[in-house]
Amino acid sequence: MTLTAYRWELRKLISQKRTYLGLGLVIVLPLFFVIFQNFHQRHDHGADNIFASQIGQSGLATPVLMLLFLSVFMLPLAAALVAGDIVAAEDGNGTLKTILTRSVNRGQIFAAKALAAMTYATIAVFLSALVATVGGVASWGFNHVVTYSGTVVSAPEALLLVFAANSVYLIPLLTVASIGVLLSTVTRNSAAAVVGTIGFTIVLLIIAQIPGLEGIRPYLLHEQYENWHGLLRTPTDWAPIWHSLWVCALYAGPALFAAYLVFLRRDVAGG
Repeated sequence: MTLTAYRWELRKLISQKRTYLGLGLVIVLPLFFVIFQNFHQRHDHGADNIFASQIGQSGLATPVLMLLFLSVFMLPLAAALVAGDIVAAEDGNGTLKTILTRSVNRGQIFAAKALAAMTYATIAVFLSALVATVGGVASWGFNHVVTYSGTVVSAPEALLLVFAANSVYLIPLLTVASIGVLLSTVTRNSAAAVVGTIGFTIVLLIIAQIPGLEGIRPYLLHEQYENWHGLLRTPTDWAPIWHSLWVCALYAGPALFAAYLVFLRRDVAGG
């Protein structure tokens, strides 16, 4: 039943305009970057970021830069657009009441919705990486790259690292999606849930800037957006990845559990 509900949730996502808005953002931005760099015809080889200095030398530097640029706001926004809408939209349309009055398990419906939101976030990440990789390689070739440690990595290994880095970035991004599902369930308002999800990460960013609170920075969600950097070092630095895993679990676990409890107790008569 959960798998059937999950497939149904994916079909609903395919039919919604908001689905394509988020995906459009993560496609257009890498394309714009590649086109701009091709027309610019000048690459800053003295850039502070080692991958920025490799633009024009290897196309595999492009997806790394795009992950760096999009990871803080655009990818969380794309995830929030669907996660914040996944329950609230049906509340607004009145269709959730119909679903919950049928003889179906509410836990399975909730699981299907949460999985659909996370599937969308995953697709957004890898679609962005695919567009950036194809555009970069088509423009500047499938060549070796130099990692943060100054180690030269062959093109096939670099491609594998790009895939791995995007996979690791999913740890905090799926946490953002979990928070979006919670707010979507609690607020019953898509706009409030989407804005609230992004607003939550921005508030944490502001908190990190308050003098005297430096000690809590490693435990704030936005600090986990760079957890994938450890993969691009030699030897691989697993510490930030493991740290991000348990820190994000402290955010995602309670958020999903709270959303689940609210969903189970949803008043059918009230929608």
